[in-house]
Amino acid sequence: MKGIIGKKIGMTSAHDKNGKYVACTVVEAGPCVVTQVKVQDQHGYNALQFAFGEAKEKHTSKSLLGHFEKAGTSSKKKVVEFRD
Repeated sequence: MKGIIGKKIGMTSAHDKNGKYVACTVVEAGPCVVTQVKVQDQHGYNALQFAFGEAKEKHTSKSLLGHFEKAGTSSKKKVVEFRD
């Protein structure tokens, strides 16, 4: 499973071993919460669903609030699923 979920903080630069200038993106990549595990038997495929970033409850739909409550976490801004 490959992927990253986070928030872009900004840009910076670095030099590689040959002295060449390289632009780099700075990403805040945590903490992420697993909100659902999908398995072949129940959903037809294998995947993990992650959530990132705190959100106010008034900006979250009721269906997502129920989903987060079942996962045992507060409401989040971004929900992403990574397939196996």
